[in-house]
Amino acid sequence: MIPPLADLLDSARVVALPMHSRFRGVDTREALLFQGPEGWAEFSPFVEYDDAEAATWLAAAINFAWREQPTPLRERIGVNATVPAIDAAQVPELLSRFAGCRTAKVKVAEPGQTLADDAARVRAVREAMGPEGRIRVDANGLWNVDEAEHAVHVLGEYDLEYVEQPCATVPELADLRRRVKYMGIPVAADESVRKSSDPLAVARAGAADLLVIKAQPLGGITHALQIVTAAGLPVVVSSALDTAVGLSQGAALAAALPTLDYDCGLGTASLFLDDVADLRPVDGAIPVGRLTPDADALTRLAASDERREWWFARLARCHYELVSAERD
Repeated sequence: MIPPLADLLDSARVVALPMHSRFRGVDTREALLFQGPEGWAEFSPFVEYDDAEAATWLAAAINFAWREQPTPLRERIGVNATVPAIDAAQVPELLSRFAGCRTAKVKVAEPGQTLADDAARVRAVREAMGPEGRIRVDANGLWNVDEAEHAVHVLGEYDLEYVEQPCATVPELADLRRRVKYMGIPVAADESVRKSSDPLAVARAGAADLLVIKAQPLGGITHALQIVTAAGLPVVVSSALDTAVGLSQGAALAAALPTLDYDCGLGTASLFLDDVADLRPVDGAIPVGRLTPDADALTRLAASDERREWWFARLARCHYELVSAERD
Protein backbone atom coordinates (compact mmCIF):
# COMPACT_ATOMS: atom_id res chain seq x y z
CA MET A 1 0.00 0.00 0.00
CA ILE A 2 1.07 3.56 -0.70
CA PRO A 3 1.25 5.64 2.49
CA PRO A 4 -0.72 8.92 2.57
CA LEU A 5 1.02 11.93 1.10
CA ALA A 6 0.85 13.65 4.48
CA ASP A 7 3.02 10.89 5.96
CA LEU A 8 5.71 11.60 3.38
CA LEU A 9 5.55 15.37 3.79
CA ASP A 10 5.66 15.14 7.57
CA SER A 11 9.40 14.42 7.59
CA ALA A 12 10.33 15.58 4.07
CA ARG A 13 13.50 17.64 3.67
CA VAL A 14 14.87 19.00 0.39
CA VAL A 15 18.63 19.36 0.14
CA ALA A 16 21.02 20.82 -2.44
CA LEU A 17 24.49 19.22 -2.49
CA PRO A 18 27.33 21.21 -4.10
CA MET A 19 29.71 19.25 -6.33
CA HIS A 20 33.47 19.40 -6.85
CA SER A 21 33.07 19.31 -10.64
CA ARG A 22 30.15 19.65 -13.03
CA PHE A 23 28.68 16.20 -13.59
CA ARG A 24 25.75 15.16 -15.75
CA GLY A 25 25.21 18.83 -16.53
CA VAL A 26 24.75 19.96 -12.91
CA ASP A 27 26.87 21.75 -10.32
CA THR A 28 24.42 21.08 -7.48
CA ARG A 29 22.46 17.88 -6.88
CA GLU A 30 18.99 18.25 -5.36
CA ALA A 31 17.14 15.50 -3.49
CA LEU A 32 14.09 15.05 -1.31
CA LEU A 33 14.53 12.87 1.78
CA PHE A 34 11.81 11.48 4.05
CA GLN A 35 11.56 9.02 6.91
CA GLY A 36 9.32 5.96 7.21
CA PRO A 37 8.92 3.16 9.76
CA GLU A 38 12.08 1.40 8.48
CA GLY A 39 14.24 4.54 8.19
CA TRP A 40 15.21 7.33 5.80
CA ALA A 41 14.89 7.15 2.02
CA GLU A 42 15.63 9.37 -0.96
CA PHE A 43 13.48 10.59 -3.85
CA SER A 44 15.73 12.28 -6.41
CA PRO A 45 14.75 11.71 -10.05
CA PHE A 46 16.61 14.12 -12.30
CA VAL A 47 14.70 17.34 -12.84
CA GLU A 48 14.09 16.72 -16.55
CA TYR A 49 12.24 13.43 -15.95
CA ASP A 50 8.46 13.50 -16.35
CA ASP A 51 6.12 12.48 -13.55
CA ALA A 52 5.45 9.00 -14.89
CA GLU A 53 9.15 8.13 -14.85
CA ALA A 54 9.79 9.95 -11.59
CA ALA A 55 6.97 8.02 -9.89
CA THR A 56 9.04 4.84 -10.20
CA TRP A 57 11.76 6.55 -8.14
CA LEU A 58 9.15 7.45 -5.52
CA ALA A 59 7.98 3.83 -5.38
CA ALA A 60 11.58 2.83 -4.64
CA ALA A 61 11.87 5.39 -1.84
CA ILE A 62 8.59 4.32 -0.25
CA ASN A 63 9.63 0.69 -0.46
CA PHE A 64 12.92 1.45 1.28
CA ALA A 65 11.37 3.59 4.02
CA TRP A 66 8.27 1.48 4.70
CA ARG A 67 9.32 -2.11 3.97
CA GLU A 68 11.83 -4.46 5.49
CA GLN A 69 14.61 -5.15 2.98
CA PRO A 70 16.33 -8.45 2.07
CA THR A 71 18.91 -9.79 4.50
CA PRO A 72 22.39 -8.55 3.46
CA LEU A 73 24.87 -11.21 2.36
CA ARG A 74 27.93 -8.96 2.86
CA GLU A 75 28.95 -6.16 5.19
CA ARG A 76 30.96 -3.97 2.80
CA ILE A 77 30.71 -3.19 -0.92
CA GLY A 78 33.71 -2.53 -3.15
CA VAL A 79 33.17 0.63 -5.19
CA ASN A 80 34.72 2.39 -8.16
CA ALA A 81 36.01 5.92 -8.51
CA THR A 82 33.95 8.04 -10.90
CA VAL A 83 35.82 10.35 -13.26
CA PRO A 84 33.64 13.07 -14.88
CA ALA A 85 34.51 14.58 -18.25
CA ILE A 86 37.31 16.65 -16.71
CA ASP A 87 40.65 17.67 -18.18
CA ALA A 88 43.24 14.92 -17.98
CA ALA A 89 45.44 17.10 -15.77
CA GLN A 90 42.76 17.06 -13.05
CA VAL A 91 42.59 13.25 -12.85
CA PRO A 92 45.22 12.61 -10.12
CA GLU A 93 43.61 15.06 -7.68
CA LEU A 94 40.15 13.63 -8.31
CA LEU A 95 41.27 10.02 -7.84
CA SER A 96 42.85 10.96 -4.51
CA ARG A 97 39.33 11.54 -3.14
CA PHE A 98 38.38 7.89 -3.78
CA ALA A 99 40.49 6.29 -1.07
CA GLY A 100 41.70 2.82 -1.97
CA CYS A 101 39.47 2.30 -5.01
CA ARG A 102 41.00 -0.21 -7.45
CA THR A 103 38.45 0.53 -10.20
CA ALA A 104 37.57 3.74 -12.04
CA LYS A 105 34.63 4.56 -14.30
CA VAL A 106 35.52 7.28 -16.80
CA LYS A 107 32.87 9.38 -18.50
CA VAL A 108 33.41 9.68 -22.26
CA ALA A 109 31.54 11.05 -25.30
CA GLU A 110 30.80 14.31 -23.53
CA PRO A 111 29.15 16.81 -25.93
CA GLY A 112 31.72 19.38 -27.01
CA GLN A 113 34.65 17.05 -26.41
CA THR A 114 36.50 14.74 -28.79
CA LEU A 115 37.70 11.17 -28.71
CA ALA A 116 41.19 12.58 -28.23
CA ASP A 117 39.95 14.23 -25.01
CA ASP A 118 38.51 10.90 -23.90
CA ALA A 119 41.72 9.06 -24.67
CA ALA A 120 43.78 11.62 -22.74
CA ARG A 121 41.49 11.24 -19.71
CA VAL A 122 41.55 7.44 -19.81
CA ARG A 123 45.32 7.46 -20.27
CA ALA A 124 45.68 9.72 -17.21
CA VAL A 125 43.57 7.30 -15.17
CA ARG A 126 45.68 4.35 -16.32
CA GLU A 127 48.87 6.17 -15.41
CA ALA A 128 47.51 7.09 -11.98
CA MET A 129 46.12 3.63 -11.17
CA GLY A 130 48.89 1.55 -12.67
CA PRO A 131 48.62 -1.70 -14.61
CA GLU A 132 46.51 -3.46 -11.96
CA GLY A 133 43.80 -0.79 -11.88
CA ARG A 134 40.49 -1.58 -13.53
CA ILE A 135 39.07 0.98 -15.97
CA ARG A 136 35.55 1.05 -17.37
CA VAL A 137 34.19 3.80 -19.64
CA ASP A 138 30.64 5.14 -19.87
CA ALA A 139 29.33 6.89 -23.00
CA ASN A 140 25.69 7.23 -21.85
CA GLY A 141 24.50 6.07 -25.28
CA LEU A 142 25.98 9.04 -27.15
CA TRP A 143 27.89 7.17 -29.88
CA ASN A 144 26.45 5.56 -32.99
CA VAL A 145 27.72 2.06 -33.79
CA ASP A 146 30.60 3.17 -36.05
CA GLU A 147 31.72 5.81 -33.57
CA ALA A 148 31.54 3.31 -30.73
CA GLU A 149 33.53 0.68 -32.63
CA HIS A 150 36.24 3.24 -33.39
CA ALA A 151 36.29 4.45 -29.79
CA VAL A 152 36.59 0.92 -28.41
CA HIS A 153 39.63 0.35 -30.65
CA VAL A 154 41.23 3.62 -29.51
CA LEU A 155 40.43 3.28 -25.79
CA GLY A 156 41.01 -0.48 -25.75
CA GLU A 157 44.73 0.31 -25.66
CA TYR A 158 44.26 1.14 -21.97
CA ASP A 159 42.92 -2.31 -21.04
CA LEU A 160 39.21 -1.66 -20.48
CA GLU A 161 37.17 -3.75 -18.04
CA TYR A 162 34.05 -2.97 -20.10
CA VAL A 163 32.34 -0.19 -22.05
CA GLU A 164 29.03 1.00 -20.61
CA GLN A 165 26.05 1.99 -22.76
CA PRO A 166 28.16 2.93 -25.80
CA CYS A 167 25.05 3.29 -28.01
CA ALA A 168 21.46 4.27 -27.25
CA THR A 169 19.37 1.40 -28.61
CA VAL A 170 19.29 -2.34 -28.03
CA PRO A 171 19.86 -3.20 -31.74
CA GLU A 172 22.88 -0.87 -31.79
CA LEU A 173 24.31 -2.50 -28.66
CA ALA A 174 23.83 -5.95 -30.19
CA ASP A 175 25.55 -4.86 -33.41
CA LEU A 176 28.49 -3.32 -31.56
CA ARG A 177 28.86 -6.36 -29.31
CA ARG A 178 29.21 -8.56 -32.39
CA ARG A 179 31.79 -6.21 -33.91
CA VAL A 180 34.07 -5.99 -30.85
CA LYS A 181 33.61 -9.42 -29.34
CA TYR A 182 36.97 -10.57 -30.69
CA MET A 183 38.66 -7.83 -28.63
CA GLY A 184 37.43 -9.34 -25.37
CA ILE A 185 35.92 -6.04 -24.14
CA PRO A 186 32.45 -6.63 -22.64
CA VAL A 187 29.49 -4.35 -23.34
CA ALA A 188 27.37 -3.21 -20.39
CA ALA A 189 23.82 -1.83 -20.56
CA ASP A 190 22.55 0.91 -18.24
CA GLU A 191 19.93 3.19 -19.81
CA SER A 192 18.66 0.23 -21.87
CA VAL A 193 17.64 -1.34 -18.57
CA ARG A 194 16.59 1.50 -16.26
CA LYS A 195 14.82 3.69 -18.86
CA SER A 196 13.19 0.92 -20.85
CA SER A 197 9.58 -0.20 -20.60
CA ASP A 198 11.03 -3.71 -20.95
CA PRO A 199 14.25 -3.90 -18.88
CA LEU A 200 14.83 -7.50 -20.00
CA ALA A 201 14.87 -6.69 -23.74
CA VAL A 202 18.62 -6.13 -23.76
CA ALA A 203 19.27 -9.54 -22.20
CA ARG A 204 16.89 -11.35 -24.57
CA ALA A 205 18.57 -9.73 -27.56
CA GLY A 206 22.04 -10.77 -26.45
CA ALA A 207 22.99 -7.09 -26.62
CA ALA A 208 25.07 -6.91 -23.43
CA ASP A 209 27.49 -8.98 -21.39
CA LEU A 210 26.43 -7.39 -18.11
CA LEU A 211 23.82 -5.01 -16.72
CA VAL A 212 24.19 -1.83 -14.68
CA ILE A 213 21.31 -1.61 -12.22
CA LYS A 214 20.18 1.22 -9.95
CA ALA A 215 17.71 0.91 -7.10
CA GLN A 216 15.77 4.15 -7.52
CA PRO A 217 15.08 4.05 -11.28
CA LEU A 218 14.06 0.38 -11.11
CA GLY A 219 11.43 0.93 -8.43
CA GLY A 220 13.34 -0.45 -5.46
CA ILE A 221 15.46 -3.34 -4.32
CA THR A 222 12.86 -6.09 -4.69
CA HIS A 223 12.06 -5.24 -8.31
CA ALA A 224 15.74 -4.81 -9.18
CA LEU A 225 16.51 -8.26 -7.79
CA GLN A 226 13.71 -9.74 -9.88
CA ILE A 227 15.23 -8.18 -13.01
CA VAL A 228 18.66 -9.58 -12.16
CA THR A 229 17.25 -13.07 -11.67
CA ALA A 230 15.27 -12.97 -14.91
CA ALA A 231 18.15 -11.52 -16.97
CA GLY A 232 20.68 -14.11 -15.86
CA LEU A 233 23.62 -11.76 -16.49
CA PRO A 234 26.33 -10.39 -14.18
CA VAL A 235 25.47 -6.96 -12.77
CA VAL A 236 27.08 -3.81 -11.48
CA VAL A 237 25.06 -1.85 -8.92
CA SER A 238 25.44 1.88 -9.43
CA SER A 239 24.10 5.15 -8.07
CA ALA A 240 22.10 7.87 -9.75
CA LEU A 241 24.26 10.60 -8.22
CA ASP A 242 22.52 9.93 -4.91
CA THR A 243 23.06 11.48 -1.52
CA ALA A 244 24.47 9.20 1.18
CA VAL A 245 20.91 8.07 1.95
CA GLY A 246 20.34 6.91 -1.61
CA LEU A 247 23.77 5.28 -1.68
CA SER A 248 22.81 3.24 1.38
CA GLN A 249 19.87 1.87 -0.61
CA GLY A 250 22.24 0.96 -3.45
CA ALA A 251 24.54 -0.76 -0.96
CA ALA A 252 21.59 -2.74 0.38
CA LEU A 253 20.79 -3.87 -3.17
CA ALA A 254 24.39 -4.90 -3.82
CA ALA A 255 24.55 -6.70 -0.47
CA ALA A 256 21.47 -8.76 -1.35
CA LEU A 257 22.90 -10.15 -4.60
CA PRO A 258 24.09 -13.75 -4.38
CA THR A 259 26.98 -12.96 -6.74
CA LEU A 260 28.83 -9.66 -7.05
CA ASP A 261 31.74 -9.95 -9.47
CA TYR A 262 32.34 -6.25 -10.11
CA ASP A 263 33.05 -3.19 -7.98
CA CYS A 264 29.93 -1.05 -7.72
CA GLY A 265 29.36 2.53 -8.79
CA LEU A 266 28.45 3.57 -5.25
CA GLY A 267 31.44 5.74 -4.42
CA THR A 268 29.92 8.91 -5.83
CA ALA A 269 29.75 10.67 -2.45
CA SER A 270 33.33 11.73 -3.22
CA LEU A 271 31.97 13.90 -6.05
CA PHE A 272 30.21 16.14 -3.49
CA LEU A 273 31.72 18.95 -1.46
CA ASP A 274 29.23 18.18 1.30
CA ASP A 275 26.59 15.53 2.02
CA VAL A 276 23.85 14.67 4.50
CA ALA A 277 26.04 11.91 5.98
CA ASP A 278 29.51 10.54 5.28
CA LEU A 279 29.51 7.54 2.96
CA ARG A 280 32.72 8.20 1.06
CA PRO A 281 34.77 5.09 0.28
CA VAL A 282 37.41 3.91 2.72
CA ASP A 283 39.90 1.31 1.51
CA GLY A 284 37.87 1.15 -1.71
CA ALA A 285 34.59 0.15 -0.06
CA ILE A 286 31.51 1.46 1.74
CA PRO A 287 29.63 -0.22 4.61
CA VAL A 288 26.17 -1.76 4.31
CA GLY A 289 23.48 -0.38 6.61
CA ARG A 290 20.79 2.26 6.90
CA LEU A 291 21.82 5.88 7.40
CA THR A 292 20.25 8.70 9.37
CA PRO A 293 20.99 12.14 7.94
CA ASP A 294 22.94 14.48 10.18
CA ALA A 295 20.57 17.14 11.54
CA ASP A 296 23.10 19.93 11.08
CA ALA A 297 23.75 18.81 7.49
CA LEU A 298 20.04 18.88 6.69
CA THR A 299 19.97 22.50 7.84
CA ARG A 300 23.26 23.46 6.22
CA LEU A 301 22.31 21.92 2.87
CA ALA A 302 18.64 22.93 2.82
CA ALA A 303 17.43 23.99 -0.61
CA SER A 304 15.85 27.39 -1.16
CA ASP A 305 12.17 27.88 -0.36
CA GLU A 306 11.38 28.01 -4.06
CA ARG A 307 13.15 24.69 -4.76
CA ARG A 308 11.59 23.07 -1.71
CA GLU A 309 8.12 23.96 -2.94
CA TRP A 310 9.00 22.66 -6.43
CA TRP A 311 10.03 19.30 -4.97
CA PHE A 312 6.98 19.09 -2.69
CA ALA A 313 4.71 19.71 -5.68
CA ARG A 314 6.57 17.05 -7.67
CA LEU A 315 6.26 14.62 -4.76
CA ALA A 316 2.49 15.22 -4.68
CA ARG A 317 2.12 14.61 -8.42
CA CYS A 318 4.17 11.41 -8.34
CA HIS A 319 2.29 10.19 -5.29
CA TYR A 320 -0.93 10.71 -7.24
CA GLU A 321 0.54 8.63 -10.08
CA LEU A 322 1.28 5.76 -7.71
CA VAL A 323 -2.10 5.89 -6.00
CA SER A 324 -3.91 5.97 -9.36
CA ALA A 325 -1.92 2.98 -10.61
CA GLU A 326 -2.70 1.09 -7.41
CA ARG A 327 -6.42 1.73 -7.86
CA ASP A 328 -6.32 0.53 -11.47
